[in-house]
Amino acid sequence: MERQSIVSAMEYSDKQFTKRILFKKGESTVFVLNFMPGQELPVHKHPGTEVYLMVLQGEGTLTIDGNPTEVAERDVIHASGEEEFSFKNTGDEPVSLYVMLNKIPDERYAQNI
Repeated sequence: MERQSIVSAMEYSDKQFTKRILFKKGESTVFVLNFMPGQELPVHKHPGTEVYLMVLQGEGTLTIDGNPTEVAERDVIHASGEEEFSFKNTGDEPVSLYVMLNKIPDERYAQNI
């Protein structure tokens, strides 16, 4: 068994969003994305994966294949890795997203930034 603290992964930067890896096992990775107000994750895909997100705190706009959806704390979202998605913190408070990819398509997806 391994145990991690989500609270310790909720690190914010005024310069850009942050990504903190919690687990990287086999073809899966779990991480937390953290956004200050106005920060955003650019449009991208995760080919060959299934993407699961949970809003831990805050609110923002998740755009999947060009369709924006407002999301807030405790929302859980699934997206195919073939879908293009992005996120923007459109609120006044920090946002943290818990993210799970069921396969790691490329090592660059499993690095802290």
